[in-house]
Amino acid sequence: MSKTVLITGATAGFGKAMAERYASEGWNLILTGRRKEKLKELQQALAPTPVHIAAFDVSDKQACFDAVAQLPDSFKTVDVLVNNAGLALGLDPAQSCDLNDWETMIDTNIKGLMYMTRALLPSMVEQDKGHIVNLGSVAGTYPYPGGNCYGGTKAFVNHFSKNLLADLLGTRIRVTNIEPGLCESEFSVVRFKGDKNAADKVYQGTQPIKPEDIAEIVYWTTTLPAHININSLEVMPVDQAFSPFAINRK
Repeated sequence: MSKTVLITGATAGFGKAMAERYASEGWNLILTGRRKEKLKELQQALAPTPVHIAAFDVSDKQACFDAVAQLPDSFKTVDVLVNNAGLALGLDPAQSCDLNDWETMIDTNIKGLMYMTRALLPSMVEQDKGHIVNLGSVAGTYPYPGGNCYGGTKAFVNHFSKNLLADLLGTRIRVTNIEPGLCESEFSVVRFKGDKNAADKVYQGTQPIKPEDIAEIVYWTTTLPAHININSLEVMPVDQAFSPFAINRK
């Protein structure tokens, strides 16, 4: 029997690459995102793989719970939830940033992830199987100028993932936090609010991680033997490392 994976933020980047990876192995797919046309295009491209699409914003609590409640019978048993939907907005310092950007990141990266997890978790516990994969970031561990709220949201993802494992001890449900470093996708275009030139400069002269790389990692963590759980996995390109401590000298 084919397994089913639900991927949020599946219209581009990591989510789209994950959809393609799971489809190549014969999984049933539930794909969500805000852009319905993009979801339809991906659904058609992945045919004849069974794909159910649901267009909504994960920051809308009712929409999350409705989408899960309205899954067709053939998609109701979700084996893997990938909480991929997320974003960064801006790189301005905390004292001059747009507070609306902070709220959007919190609503998507934290609340949306919680809503989707809470909507699906009871059924996973009832069937005593499942895997929740959360997309965190190295920004949740290592601070950098301008990372303020974004890094804070990903630190939440890290700790929330670990607390889920504590709550789920005694069940057969796995939880994994994937923490990518420098990755080239729509991520930076969104962060710079459509300024592709600014986004391209982030990757200039480097060989960054690609969405297909993250898709392969996520697929691997979810297809290991059932008694193995990857708690967290931090991944950077070879071109990235840790910054030295910053010191202000007067």
